Amino acid sequence: MLTNKELQKEFNEILEIIINLKNKDELFLFLRDLLSEKEIIEFKKRFNTAKMLFDWTPYQKIESKTWMSSTTIARISKFLNWKNKWYKNAIKILKSVYNKHYEGHPPR
Repeated sequence: MLTNKELQKEFNEILEIIINLKNKDELFLFLRDLLSEKEIIEFKKRFNTAKMLFDWTPYQKIESKTWMSSTTIARISKFLNWKNKWYKNAIKILKSVYNKHYEGHPPR
């Protein structure tokens, strides 16, 4: 298994592209070309799992809603609460954006 530093080195070109894109449309189009539809859905499922864990949703309910395994949910929980905590930071960013732009409610 790679260290964070090694993994970041492997991913550095992608990170450079992402930080130099102009807007969400460009980012979406880049990710749409880079990832399969299944991978995009998997990204969303993982983030939804993190949001549910953040809101103290029980594992069984998360499993039934996302079809994620308990092992994957536990891994997401570990990163949400004990590792880098960037899931938690991302959720806080998202909530801040919603509060500013959508009066606390996500767009439909």
